[in-house]
Amino acid sequence: MDVTQDELSIIQQTVRKFITKEVEPLAQQMEEEDKVPRSLLEKAAEIGLFGLSIPQGYDGLGAGMVGKVMIFEELGRGPNCFVSIIGCHNGIGSVGIVMAGNEEQKQRYLPKMATGGLIGAFALTEASAGSDPGNLKTTAVLKGDKYILNGTKQFITNGDVAGLFTVMAVTDKRKGSKGITSFIVERGFKGFTVGKYEKKMGLHGSQTAELIFEDCEVPVENVLGELGQGYVNALKILANGRAGLAARNLGSSQKLMEVSVKYSLQRVQFGKTIFENQIIQHYLANMAIEIEALRSLTYDVARKIDRGEKVIKEAAIVKTFGSEVFGRVADMAVQIHGGMGYMRECEVERFYRDARIARIYEGTSEIQRNIIAAQLKKEFS
Repeated sequence: MDVTQDELSIIQQTVRKFITKEVEPLAQQMEEEDKVPRSLLEKAAEIGLFGLSIPQGYDGLGAGMVGKVMIFEELGRGPNCFVSIIGCHNGIGSVGIVMAGNEEQKQRYLPKMATGGLIGAFALTEASAGSDPGNLKTTAVLKGDKYILNGTKQFITNGDVAGLFTVMAVTDKRKGSKGITSFIVERGFKGFTVGKYEKKMGLHGSQTAELIFEDCEVPVENVLGELGQGYVNALKILANGRAGLAARNLGSSQKLMEVSVKYSLQRVQFGKTIFENQIIQHYLANMAIEIEALRSLTYDVARKIDRGEKVIKEAAIVKTFGSEVFGRVADMAVQIHGGMGYMRECEVERFYRDARIARIYEGTSEIQRNIIAAQLKKEFS
């Protein structure tokens, strides 16, 4: 039995208080140290934030997509580095095992993931394979009862804290994208190391890392799903997570609008608050219009996912729209705050930098538009 709507509402309220009292006071520290304190992740585990995607039978909350969207929206109101860790774990870091794992794999890994004892990550991107996963260079060769992985992944979210990685590797070069297989790789497997941590424009505190596989030994029982179905798995995993990304962007946009309204009512120029200027009112109105449109779209897609409907096009639409709304709202928020909005001490400056990656990771806006167009071709041909 999954979590009920009433239970979700209570969790949502708990998460909002948690973000306000526990996470936001550490925002500047996380920004400067480029690290989320382990103690904060432990507190997040205590209130169940690592078990959102995991069924109750494996000690998770079984929140469903609507439930995750409700909670991700609240998490998005806080520092994006924190929601990035939680979101990645509950999205692409764990849904692959939930969706495609066999019972032995689920029993072995999901309970630990649900309690935060094992944080998940997703390793697809390489130097030559980001938007083009069919160009993967990481290989997996069967030798006895193990697959031997060789290659390098980059820009892997949760690379510093994850203990479990869903890794895509080529098992048959002759078959192109149909020759890719998914593997569950534990951090301690022989031949697996975490390389350099990348320095980023934003999302300071959420580390992205290089993963190195040098004759990495992965047991055959750690193949995730069917052999050669890795690309299909990746598409399903990414599509499932796109409503969650939109919800995170929704929460951040809502927070930016709120702080912008408050600032405009306090900031006085030429003897009146800047809110009295029509252009500021229009900025705020445009924020509200886009946010409400994003909210409706996000929850609609989430409900369709929970009903088991095919949402390839809709997931791409909501990911694209959500990331672009976040970018536009962040830009208007900086403009409303003027010079103060450009200062590191102002939270809108941090949101502005964090917003830029939303149009890139987990499928660029351009790739999403390709997906949408391809689905339209199928619908009307």
